[in-house]
Amino acid sequence: AEEFQIENPDVRVTVGFSGSGGGFERFCNGETDISNASRVIDPGEAEACAEAGIEFTEVRVGTDALTMVTSPETEGIACLTTEEVAALFGPDGVGTWSEVNPEFPDEPVEIFAPGTDSGTYDFMSEDVLGREESRQDYNASEDDNIIAQGVQGTPYSWGFFGFAYYTNNQEGLQVIEYDGGEGCVAPSIETAQDDSYKMTRPLFIYVKNESAQQPEVADFLTFYLDTVNEVIEQVGYIPAPEAQIDEARSRVQAVIAGEDVPSGTGASSEAGMSSESAS
Repeated sequence: AEEFQIENPDVRVTVGFSGSGGGFERFCNGETDISNASRVIDPGEAEACAEAGIEFTEVRVGTDALTMVTSPETEGIACLTTEEVAALFGPDGVGTWSEVNPEFPDEPVEIFAPGTDSGTYDFMSEDVLGREESRQDYNASEDDNIIAQGVQGTPYSWGFFGFAYYTNNQEGLQVIEYDGGEGCVAPSIETAQDDSYKMTRPLFIYVKNESAQQPEVADFLTFYLDTVNEVIEQVGYIPAPEAQIDEARSRVQAVIAGEDVPSGTGASSEAGMSSESAS
């Protein structure tokens, strides 16, 4: 949005922040033209859009690697399996690290993690753990800064957020590797791209079809896809393959032209940010 407005000073792009769920709520009640999301829109949200007469197009724009962290003062916990993460964050969450794994220290667990309005929460609960809900007795926030501050100040804490936030705020955080069944792997651009890190997720924008036919929104969408792979690594996310960006361009150009959108999203199916564009 900042880069676009430098080149197009007569267009105002208003950006609001929320979790993916909060963004979809605003998108489906007609407040916004574009909604970022770190997960696929769910059936209830899609139904809300349909009831409001809002037709939309899903566009894959990048990849994120969910990143687990603890305090630098934590010792003896370098990697977690899916079962161990489930013991920590599942509905029957344990109270000490030794309950997660007898080889871990007998220290109390304090958790700082995204709240239920966040696509990051949804991805961890549903995609990684295969659960509809998590434990409830943890420090929940949609603000990654608050999560990081809690983890930094609490030995033997556990938390998670997107890779972009971690790469820009590594001081005072210790990353925890993830064993998705093939051994412990640390999150990185390289391990996300070669699929060796098993806690990756697609990133999307959702576009209101009617809005896309407004000249200023069409220009913003075209600019977005022309520049996203140049900008995305600067903020710590992972570029989509060029073939996926080409597919995204085809879908967006079809929407702009009012044509039938090609099938597929480029997706294998945070939080989210909602953008409102107006002249």
